[in-house]
Amino acid sequence: MAGAVFPHTPMPEQGLPRGEVMQQLLALKQGDQDWRGGRVFSLVYSAGDDVHELLSDAQALYSAENGLNVLAFPSIGVMQHDIVSNTATLLGAAEPESGGAVEGYLTSGGTESLLQAVKTARDVGRERGIERPSVVAGESAHAAFTKAADYFDVDLVRVPVDADFRVSAASLEAACTDDTILVVASAPTYPQGVIDPVADIAALAERRGILCHVDACMGGFLLPFLRDLGRLDPVDEAFDFRVRGVTSMSADVHKYGYASKGVSVILYRDHELARKQLFVTSDWLGGFYASTAMAGTRPAGPIAAAWAVMMHLGREGYSDLTRVAHDAARELRRGVEAIDALEVRGDPPATVLAFGARDPEVLDIFAVGERLAADGWYLDRQNRPDSLHATVHAGSAATVPALVDDLGRAVRAVGSTRTERRDTTYGASS
Repeated sequence: MAGAVFPHTPMPEQGLPRGEVMQQLLALKQGDQDWRGGRVFSLVYSAGDDVHELLSDAQALYSAENGLNVLAFPSIGVMQHDIVSNTATLLGAAEPESGGAVEGYLTSGGTESLLQAVKTARDVGRERGIERPSVVAGESAHAAFTKAADYFDVDLVRVPVDADFRVSAASLEAACTDDTILVVASAPTYPQGVIDPVADIAALAERRGILCHVDACMGGFLLPFLRDLGRLDPVDEAFDFRVRGVTSMSADVHKYGYASKGVSVILYRDHELARKQLFVTSDWLGGFYASTAMAGTRPAGPIAAAWAVMMHLGREGYSDLTRVAHDAARELRRGVEAIDALEVRGDPPATVLAFGARDPEVLDIFAVGERLAADGWYLDRQNRPDSLHATVHAGSAATVPALVDDLGRAVRAVGSTRTERRDTTYGASS
Protein backbone atom coordinates (compact mmCIF):
# COMPACT_ATOMS: atom_id res chain seq x y z
CA MET A 1 0.00 0.00 0.00
CA ALA A 2 1.14 3.57 -0.71
CA GLY A 3 3.03 5.07 2.18
CA ALA A 4 3.53 1.77 4.00
CA VAL A 5 6.74 1.54 6.01
CA PHE A 6 6.31 -2.04 7.24
CA PRO A 7 8.15 -5.12 5.98
CA HIS A 8 6.20 -7.44 3.71
CA THR A 9 5.62 -11.14 4.35
CA PRO A 10 4.64 -12.87 1.09
CA MET A 11 1.85 -15.43 1.15
CA PRO A 12 3.56 -18.84 1.16
CA GLU A 13 3.05 -21.26 -1.72
CA GLN A 14 2.15 -23.94 0.78
CA GLY A 15 0.36 -23.09 3.98
CA LEU A 16 2.32 -23.04 7.22
CA PRO A 17 1.46 -25.30 10.16
CA ARG A 18 -0.69 -23.70 12.85
CA GLY A 19 2.11 -23.75 15.40
CA GLU A 20 4.51 -21.97 13.08
CA VAL A 21 1.94 -19.29 12.28
CA MET A 22 1.39 -18.68 15.98
CA GLN A 23 5.13 -18.45 16.55
CA GLN A 24 5.37 -15.80 13.84
CA LEU A 25 2.50 -13.85 15.39
CA LEU A 26 4.19 -13.94 18.79
CA ALA A 27 7.41 -12.77 17.18
CA LEU A 28 5.60 -9.89 15.48
CA LYS A 29 4.13 -8.77 18.80
CA GLN A 30 7.56 -8.38 20.38
CA GLY A 31 7.82 -4.85 19.03
CA ASP A 32 4.38 -3.78 20.30
CA GLN A 33 3.74 -1.73 23.41
CA ASP A 34 3.32 -3.89 26.52
CA TRP A 35 -0.08 -2.62 27.60
CA ARG A 36 -0.48 -5.48 30.09
CA GLY A 37 2.32 -3.93 32.12
CA GLY A 38 0.18 -0.84 32.76
CA ARG A 39 2.55 1.65 31.14
CA VAL A 40 0.38 2.44 28.13
CA PHE A 41 -1.84 5.47 28.83
CA SER A 42 -3.61 5.42 25.46
CA LEU A 43 -5.43 3.13 23.01
CA VAL A 44 -6.06 0.19 25.39
CA TYR A 45 -8.40 0.06 28.40
CA SER A 46 -7.81 -2.86 30.73
CA ALA A 47 -9.96 -4.26 33.52
CA GLY A 48 -7.50 -7.06 34.28
CA ASP A 49 -6.51 -10.47 32.99
CA ASP A 50 -9.74 -12.19 34.07
CA VAL A 51 -11.80 -9.80 31.97
CA HIS A 52 -9.46 -10.18 29.00
CA GLU A 53 -9.85 -13.96 29.18
CA LEU A 54 -13.62 -13.54 29.16
CA LEU A 55 -13.40 -11.21 26.17
CA SER A 56 -11.24 -13.70 24.28
CA ASP A 57 -13.58 -16.59 25.04
CA ALA A 58 -16.67 -14.64 23.97
CA GLN A 59 -15.01 -13.49 20.76
CA ALA A 60 -13.91 -17.04 19.94
CA LEU A 61 -17.45 -18.31 20.45
CA TYR A 62 -18.71 -15.87 17.79
CA SER A 63 -15.65 -15.71 15.56
CA ALA A 64 -17.50 -16.86 12.40
CA GLU A 65 -20.99 -15.38 12.77
CA ASN A 66 -22.04 -12.34 10.74
CA GLY A 67 -23.61 -9.41 12.59
CA LEU A 68 -25.35 -8.25 9.41
CA ASN A 69 -28.26 -10.66 9.72
CA VAL A 70 -29.89 -11.08 13.11
CA LEU A 71 -32.62 -13.25 11.61
CA ALA A 72 -30.06 -15.96 10.90
CA PHE A 73 -28.32 -15.29 14.23
CA PRO A 74 -30.98 -13.99 16.63
CA SER A 75 -28.61 -14.21 19.59
CA ILE A 76 -26.63 -11.34 18.05
CA GLY A 77 -29.81 -9.29 17.87
CA VAL A 78 -30.50 -9.96 21.54
CA MET A 79 -26.99 -8.90 22.53
CA GLN A 80 -27.11 -5.76 20.39
CA HIS A 81 -30.44 -4.77 21.93
CA ASP A 82 -29.11 -5.36 25.45
CA ILE A 83 -25.94 -3.33 24.87
CA VAL A 84 -27.83 -0.40 23.34
CA SER A 85 -30.59 -0.45 25.96
CA ASN A 86 -28.21 -0.68 28.90
CA THR A 87 -26.07 2.14 27.50
CA ALA A 88 -29.18 4.28 27.00
CA THR A 89 -30.22 3.65 30.59
CA LEU A 90 -26.78 4.74 31.83
CA LEU A 91 -27.19 7.95 29.84
CA GLY A 92 -30.52 8.94 31.28
CA ALA A 93 -32.98 7.30 28.88
CA ALA A 94 -35.09 5.94 31.72
CA GLU A 95 -35.45 9.35 33.38
CA PRO A 96 -38.62 11.40 32.85
CA GLU A 97 -36.62 14.26 31.31
CA SER A 98 -35.53 12.03 28.41
CA GLY A 99 -39.04 11.43 27.15
CA GLY A 100 -38.49 7.69 27.44
CA ALA A 101 -38.11 7.05 23.70
CA VAL A 102 -34.34 6.94 23.28
CA GLU A 103 -33.24 4.52 20.54
CA GLY A 104 -29.92 3.63 19.01
CA TYR A 105 -27.58 1.24 17.27
CA LEU A 106 -24.17 -0.37 17.56
CA THR A 107 -21.24 0.88 15.49
CA SER A 108 -17.62 -0.18 15.16
CA GLY A 109 -16.26 2.69 17.24
CA GLY A 110 -16.47 6.34 18.17
CA THR A 111 -15.49 7.55 14.72
CA GLU A 112 -18.35 5.66 13.09
CA SER A 113 -20.79 6.87 15.75
CA LEU A 114 -19.81 10.48 15.04
CA LEU A 115 -20.01 9.88 11.29
CA GLN A 116 -23.55 8.59 11.74
CA ALA A 117 -24.55 11.56 13.90
CA VAL A 118 -23.36 14.00 11.23
CA LYS A 119 -24.96 12.07 8.39
CA THR A 120 -28.28 11.99 10.23
CA ALA A 121 -28.04 15.74 10.84
CA ARG A 122 -27.21 16.31 7.17
CA ASP A 123 -30.29 14.37 6.12
CA VAL A 124 -32.48 16.33 8.54
CA GLY A 125 -31.06 19.53 7.08
CA ARG A 126 -31.85 18.45 3.54
CA GLU A 127 -35.41 17.66 4.56
CA ARG A 128 -35.61 21.26 5.73
CA GLY A 129 -34.41 22.50 2.36
CA ILE A 130 -30.79 23.14 3.32
CA GLU A 131 -28.66 21.94 0.44
CA ARG A 132 -25.35 22.06 2.32
CA PRO A 133 -25.95 21.90 6.08
CA SER A 134 -23.26 22.98 8.50
CA VAL A 135 -22.04 21.62 11.84
CA VAL A 136 -20.58 23.91 14.51
CA ALA A 137 -18.09 22.49 17.00
CA GLY A 138 -15.19 23.54 19.16
CA GLU A 139 -11.55 23.04 18.20
CA SER A 140 -11.50 20.39 20.90
CA ALA A 141 -14.21 18.25 19.27
CA HIS A 142 -12.90 14.96 17.91
CA ALA A 143 -11.17 14.80 14.53
CA ALA A 144 -13.91 12.42 13.37
CA PHE A 145 -16.20 15.43 12.91
CA THR A 146 -13.79 16.74 10.28
CA LYS A 147 -13.78 13.30 8.69
CA ALA A 148 -17.58 13.23 8.68
CA ALA A 149 -17.79 16.66 7.07
CA ASP A 150 -15.41 15.51 4.36
CA TYR A 151 -17.30 12.26 3.74
CA PHE A 152 -20.79 13.73 3.70
CA ASP A 153 -20.22 17.09 2.03
CA VAL A 154 -21.07 19.06 5.14
CA ASP A 155 -19.49 22.35 6.23
CA LEU A 156 -17.76 22.06 9.60
CA VAL A 157 -17.18 25.32 11.45
CA ARG A 158 -14.73 25.01 14.33
CA VAL A 159 -14.59 27.74 16.98
CA PRO A 160 -11.80 28.43 19.48
CA VAL A 161 -12.07 27.09 23.02
CA ASP A 162 -11.85 29.31 26.08
CA ALA A 163 -8.83 29.49 28.40
CA ASP A 164 -10.16 26.47 30.30
CA PHE A 165 -10.18 24.49 27.02
CA ARG A 166 -13.99 24.22 27.03
CA VAL A 167 -16.05 25.58 24.17
CA SER A 168 -18.68 28.11 25.22
CA ALA A 169 -22.27 28.11 24.04
CA ALA A 170 -21.87 31.78 23.13
CA SER A 171 -18.98 31.02 20.77
CA LEU A 172 -20.91 28.20 19.13
CA GLU A 173 -24.03 30.32 18.72
CA ALA A 174 -22.06 33.18 17.18
CA ALA A 175 -20.85 30.76 14.50
CA CYS A 176 -24.33 29.42 13.70
CA THR A 177 -26.13 30.45 10.52
CA ASP A 178 -29.44 29.56 8.91
CA ASP A 179 -27.66 26.53 7.41
CA THR A 180 -26.50 25.17 10.76
CA ILE A 181 -28.23 21.92 11.66
CA LEU A 182 -26.01 20.52 14.45
CA VAL A 183 -23.92 21.79 17.37
CA VAL A 184 -21.48 19.59 19.28
CA ALA A 185 -20.55 19.20 22.92
CA SER A 186 -17.99 16.77 24.35
CA ALA A 187 -18.20 14.93 27.67
CA PRO A 188 -15.31 14.90 28.10
CA THR A 189 -13.15 16.22 25.28
CA TYR A 190 -10.37 13.89 24.23
CA PRO A 191 -7.50 16.43 24.13
CA GLN A 192 -7.77 17.89 27.66
CA GLY A 193 -10.44 15.75 29.32
CA VAL A 194 -12.70 18.69 30.23
CA ILE A 195 -16.49 18.62 29.98
CA ASP A 196 -18.11 21.21 27.74
CA PRO A 197 -21.09 23.14 29.21
CA VAL A 198 -23.62 20.68 27.78
CA ALA A 199 -26.72 22.30 29.27
CA ASP A 200 -25.86 25.70 27.77
CA ILE A 201 -25.03 24.21 24.37
CA ALA A 202 -28.19 22.09 24.33
CA ALA A 203 -30.24 25.16 25.27
CA LEU A 204 -28.88 27.10 22.30
CA ALA A 205 -29.76 24.17 20.03
CA GLU A 206 -33.27 24.09 21.39
CA ARG A 207 -33.68 27.85 20.89
CA ARG A 208 -32.59 27.58 17.27
CA GLY A 209 -34.53 24.40 16.56
CA ILE A 210 -31.41 22.42 15.62
CA LEU A 211 -29.79 19.20 16.78
CA CYS A 212 -27.25 18.82 19.58
CA HIS A 213 -24.87 15.87 19.71
CA VAL A 214 -22.98 15.04 22.90
CA ASP A 215 -19.82 13.09 22.15
CA ALA A 216 -19.52 10.90 25.25
CA CYS A 217 -17.34 8.31 23.52
CA MET A 218 -14.79 8.77 26.31
CA GLY A 219 -17.23 9.40 29.14
CA GLY A 220 -20.29 7.29 28.41
CA PHE A 221 -19.18 4.44 30.68
CA LEU A 222 -17.32 6.68 33.10
CA LEU A 223 -19.26 9.84 33.93
CA PRO A 224 -22.47 8.07 35.07
CA PHE A 225 -20.50 6.15 37.68
CA LEU A 226 -18.52 9.21 38.75
CA ARG A 227 -21.89 10.89 39.29
CA ASP A 228 -23.13 7.92 41.33
CA LEU A 229 -19.94 8.06 43.40
CA GLY A 230 -20.56 11.73 44.16
CA ARG A 231 -17.53 12.82 42.14
CA LEU A 232 -19.41 14.64 39.39
CA ASP A 233 -21.89 17.46 39.98
CA PRO A 234 -25.24 16.22 38.63
CA VAL A 235 -26.37 19.79 37.86
CA ASP A 236 -23.30 21.81 36.88
CA GLU A 237 -21.80 18.89 34.95
CA ALA A 238 -25.00 17.41 33.51
CA PHE A 239 -24.23 15.84 30.16
CA ASP A 240 -26.78 13.25 29.04
CA PHE A 241 -30.42 12.83 27.97
CA ARG A 242 -31.54 14.34 31.25
CA VAL A 243 -30.57 17.65 29.62
CA ARG A 244 -33.26 19.14 27.42
CA GLY A 245 -32.08 19.84 23.91
CA VAL A 246 -29.62 16.93 23.71
CA THR A 247 -30.81 15.03 20.65
CA SER A 248 -28.09 12.41 20.19
CA MET A 249 -25.17 10.87 22.07
CA SER A 250 -22.28 8.52 21.39
CA ALA A 251 -20.56 6.23 23.89
CA ASP A 252 -17.77 3.73 23.29
CA VAL A 253 -18.12 0.40 25.04
CA HIS A 254 -14.53 -0.44 24.10
CA LYS A 255 -13.15 2.43 26.15
CA TYR A 256 -14.29 2.65 29.77
CA GLY A 257 -16.83 -0.09 29.10
CA TYR A 258 -13.71 -2.30 29.02
CA ALA A 259 -14.95 -4.28 26.00
CA SER A 260 -12.92 -5.50 23.04
CA LYS A 261 -12.37 -3.20 20.07
CA GLY A 262 -14.60 -2.17 18.40
CA VAL A 263 -18.04 -1.53 19.82
CA SER A 264 -19.66 1.88 20.20
CA VAL A 265 -23.25 3.04 20.64
CA ILE A 266 -25.03 5.90 18.88
CA LEU A 267 -28.25 7.03 20.55
CA TYR A 268 -31.06 9.36 19.48
CA ARG A 269 -33.66 11.00 21.68
CA ASP A 270 -36.64 9.71 19.71
CA HIS A 271 -37.72 7.07 17.24
CA GLU A 272 -38.21 9.44 14.33
CA LEU A 273 -34.65 10.74 14.50
CA ALA A 274 -33.16 7.27 15.04
CA ARG A 275 -34.91 5.89 11.96
CA LYS A 276 -33.12 8.41 9.77
CA GLN A 277 -29.87 6.51 10.32
CA LEU A 278 -31.16 3.31 8.70
CA PHE A 279 -30.28 2.37 5.13
CA VAL A 280 -32.85 0.30 3.26
CA THR A 281 -33.00 -0.73 -0.39
CA SER A 282 -34.36 -3.40 -2.71
CA ASP A 283 -33.07 -1.95 -6.00
CA TRP A 284 -30.91 -4.94 -6.93
CA LEU A 285 -31.40 -8.62 -7.68
CA GLY A 286 -30.39 -9.78 -4.21
CA GLY A 287 -33.60 -8.85 -2.43
CA PHE A 288 -34.31 -6.64 0.55
CA TYR A 289 -31.18 -5.14 2.12
CA ALA A 290 -31.04 -3.07 5.30
CA SER A 291 -28.27 -1.97 7.64
CA THR A 292 -28.25 0.12 10.79
CA ALA A 293 -24.73 1.52 10.39
CA MET A 294 -21.96 2.02 7.83
CA ALA A 295 -20.83 -1.57 7.50
CA GLY A 296 -22.83 -4.44 6.09
CA THR A 297 -20.98 -7.51 7.27
CA ARG A 298 -19.90 -6.96 10.86
CA PRO A 299 -17.89 -9.22 13.17
CA ALA A 300 -20.07 -10.72 15.87
CA GLY A 301 -17.15 -11.47 18.19
CA PRO A 302 -16.78 -7.92 19.55
CA ILE A 303 -20.55 -7.73 20.10
CA ALA A 304 -20.49 -10.94 22.13
CA ALA A 305 -17.46 -9.73 24.07
CA ALA A 306 -19.12 -6.38 24.87
CA TRP A 307 -22.27 -8.14 26.07
CA ALA A 308 -20.23 -10.58 28.14
CA VAL A 309 -18.18 -7.94 29.94
CA MET A 310 -21.27 -5.84 30.60
CA MET A 311 -23.01 -8.80 32.21
CA HIS A 312 -19.87 -9.88 34.06
CA LEU A 313 -19.04 -6.51 35.59
CA GLY A 314 -22.52 -5.13 36.24
CA ARG A 315 -23.07 -1.67 37.67
CA GLU A 316 -21.12 -2.50 40.82
CA GLY A 317 -18.11 -3.71 38.85
CA TYR A 318 -18.09 -0.62 36.66
CA SER A 319 -18.40 1.58 39.73
CA ASP A 320 -15.39 -0.13 41.33
CA LEU A 321 -13.30 0.21 38.16
CA THR A 322 -14.29 3.88 37.87
CA ARG A 323 -13.25 4.52 41.46
CA VAL A 324 -9.86 2.88 40.90
CA ALA A 325 -9.22 4.78 37.66
CA HIS A 326 -10.38 8.11 39.09
CA ASP A 327 -8.27 7.75 42.24
CA ALA A 328 -5.26 7.06 40.03
CA ALA A 329 -6.02 10.03 37.77
CA ARG A 330 -6.22 12.29 40.81
CA GLU A 331 -2.88 10.93 42.00
CA LEU A 332 -1.32 11.56 38.60
CA ARG A 333 -2.68 15.10 38.56
CA ARG A 334 -1.31 15.81 42.04
CA GLY A 335 2.04 14.42 40.94
CA VAL A 336 2.16 16.62 37.84
CA GLU A 337 1.14 19.72 39.78
CA ALA A 338 3.84 19.04 42.39
CA ILE A 339 6.49 19.52 39.69
CA ASP A 340 7.07 23.27 39.40
CA ALA A 341 7.88 23.21 35.70
CA LEU A 342 4.61 21.44 34.75
CA GLU A 343 0.91 22.23 34.69
CA VAL A 344 -2.28 20.35 33.87
CA ARG A 345 -4.21 21.77 30.92
CA GLY A 346 -7.60 23.00 32.13
CA ASP A 347 -9.52 21.37 34.98
CA PRO A 348 -10.30 17.79 33.89
CA PRO A 349 -12.82 16.20 36.28
CA ALA A 350 -12.55 12.59 35.15
CA THR A 351 -9.66 10.31 34.11
CA VAL A 352 -8.37 11.95 30.93
CA LEU A 353 -5.80 14.72 31.25
CA ALA A 354 -3.06 16.55 29.40
CA PHE A 355 -0.07 18.29 30.91
CA GLY A 356 2.86 20.32 29.69
CA ALA A 357 5.43 22.95 30.51
CA ARG A 358 4.38 26.12 32.31
CA ASP A 359 6.95 27.88 30.16
CA PRO A 360 7.67 26.07 26.88
CA GLU A 361 10.75 28.24 26.37
CA VAL A 362 12.26 26.77 29.51
CA LEU A 363 11.14 23.11 29.20
CA ASP A 364 10.36 21.04 26.10
CA ILE A 365 7.60 18.62 27.13
CA PHE A 366 8.22 16.51 24.01
CA ALA A 367 11.80 15.94 25.16
CA VAL A 368 10.34 14.84 28.49
CA GLY A 369 8.04 12.50 26.58
CA GLU A 370 10.97 10.94 24.75
CA ARG A 371 12.72 10.33 28.05
CA LEU A 372 9.59 8.65 29.41
CA ALA A 373 9.31 6.53 26.26
CA ALA A 374 12.87 5.34 26.80
CA ASP A 375 11.74 4.19 30.24
CA GLY A 376 8.90 2.19 28.69
CA TRP A 377 5.99 4.64 29.07
CA TYR A 378 3.56 5.40 26.26
CA LEU A 379 1.72 8.74 26.31
CA ASP A 380 0.24 10.58 23.35
CA ARG A 381 1.72 13.92 22.26
CA GLN A 382 -0.45 16.95 21.47
CA ASN A 383 0.13 20.53 20.40
CA ARG A 384 -1.61 23.90 20.71
CA PRO A 385 -0.14 23.85 23.35
CA ASP A 386 2.51 21.12 23.38
CA SER A 387 1.38 18.50 25.90
CA LEU A 388 1.57 14.88 26.93
CA HIS A 389 -1.78 13.14 27.15
CA ALA A 390 -2.90 10.33 29.43
CA THR A 391 -6.06 8.25 29.61
CA VAL A 392 -5.91 6.65 33.04
CA HIS A 393 -7.79 3.36 33.26
CA ALA A 394 -8.06 0.63 35.86
CA GLY A 395 -5.30 -1.40 34.25
CA SER A 396 -2.78 1.45 34.47
CA ALA A 397 -3.74 2.67 37.95
CA ALA A 398 -1.10 0.70 39.84
CA THR A 399 1.72 2.18 37.76
CA VAL A 400 0.86 5.84 38.42
CA PRO A 401 3.27 6.27 41.38
CA ALA A 402 6.12 4.97 39.20
CA LEU A 403 5.07 7.25 36.34
CA VAL A 404 5.10 10.28 38.66
CA ASP A 405 8.58 9.38 39.90
CA ASP A 406 9.91 8.85 36.37
CA LEU A 407 8.24 12.08 35.22
CA GLY A 408 10.05 14.09 37.88
CA ARG A 409 13.37 12.49 36.95
CA ALA A 410 12.70 13.09 33.25
CA VAL A 411 12.03 16.80 33.81
CA ARG A 412 15.25 17.17 35.78
CA ALA A 413 17.27 15.16 33.26
CA VAL A 414 15.96 17.02 30.21
CA GLY A 415 16.58 20.48 31.61
CA SER A 416 16.74 22.93 28.73
CA THR A 417 17.35 20.23 26.10
CA ARG A 418 15.01 20.27 23.13
CA THR A 419 14.08 17.54 20.66
CA GLU A 420 13.78 17.90 16.91
CA ARG A 421 10.85 15.52 16.82
CA ARG A 422 7.65 17.59 16.85
CA ASP A 423 5.07 15.15 15.44
CA THR A 424 1.85 14.59 17.35
CA THR A 425 0.38 11.56 15.57
CA TYR A 426 -2.74 10.25 17.31
CA GLY A 427 -4.00 7.79 14.70
CA ALA A 428 -2.28 6.46 11.60
CA SER A 429 -2.62 3.49 9.26
CA SER A 430 -1.13 2.43 5.99
